[in-house]
Amino acid sequence: MLTHLTIALDMMGGDYGPRSSIPAAVNAVNKHPNLMLLLCGNEVVIRDGLSKLDSLNHPRLIIKHCPEVVTNGCEPALALRNKKASSMRIALDLVKGGEAQACVSSGNTGALFFMAHYVLKMLPGIKRPALISSVPTEKKQPVYLLDLGANVHCDAETLFQFGIMGSIVAGQALSIERPKVCLLNIGSEDIKGHEGIKQAAKMMKSTEHINYQGYCEGSDMFSGKADVIVCEGFVGNVALKTCEGIAKLIMHKFTKALKKHAFYRILAFALRPVIKKLYKRVNPDQYNGASLVGLRGIVVKSHGNATNKAFLAAIEEAAREVERRIPEKIQATFAQIAAKSEHQPSSFGK
Repeated sequence: MLTHLTIALDMMGGDYGPRSSIPAAVNAVNKHPNLMLLLCGNEVVIRDGLSKLDSLNHPRLIIKHCPEVVTNGCEPALALRNKKASSMRIALDLVKGGEAQACVSSGNTGALFFMAHYVLKMLPGIKRPALISSVPTEKKQPVYLLDLGANVHCDAETLFQFGIMGSIVAGQALSIERPKVCLLNIGSEDIKGHEGIKQAAKMMKSTEHINYQGYCEGSDMFSGKADVIVCEGFVGNVALKTCEGIAKLIMHKFTKALKKHAFYRILAFALRPVIKKLYKRVNPDQYNGASLVGLRGIVVKSHGNATNKAFLAAIEEAAREVERRIPEKIQATFAQIAAKSEHQPSSFGK
């Protein structure tokens, strides 16, 4: 990590709120000695939670009192207008004001999207922000999937821009110079898909900033065929939630089978190292933390039902984003594209 890193946390968001965010915050500062966390939320609740963990006076846990909360059922537009003193809004304001280098929230996704867009603004040349996260594959390294729900429907240019941003994120995370990019489609043939995705494919083929590999189907997501998979937010969100549901189903069935037969329990004890390694690979908690890329700041969206371990993973993802200087690298790439388009005709930005 950097020598000094400050992250603002929305302590009140999500299904569990402080029950998961407070233990995660304590674990984070204990694990990372150069990390400072600004805890945005109800001061009384946060102080009580820290006291129970003997961390009330921790020098790197700073409470920022926020009298309001954005609930899961709050309409995004209403949250933007009426929740200016909420833990979510204050955390974003701290990033905008330079007091924090990133923000993490488990709260209402739509409200976070609206607020982050309004408070932090878009980087020059980018139409829409996208949620991006990694999922495990058959190979050692994961694949990065975007958009995961920030934009339900996307035109060709938006998908094209997602491909560029995804390449930058994956390239930095996986230390790959030219990550392989695919478009998620209903088939791998060029004739498949709607006109928007076909146009996006043409645009991706025509730029040096994307190592485009063609279409991929849902069954290819875990094969390692691509380092980045681009899709509309509706499709990406359903795909991600399905992956998580399958992982939980497999572990549930496996655990149930172990309890049913004594022989299986003995076998499981013998294979415990292998089982623990497998569980670590597929456990959704370790992949928690989708980055909202394309903004003039770093925002990480944690799952609404995140446990303290999952919320800790989101905090650590935010720290990595700061270290990799993702917004600066995205801005530099889009500046290159804009400069090039000024000297030759291009569909980009029209």
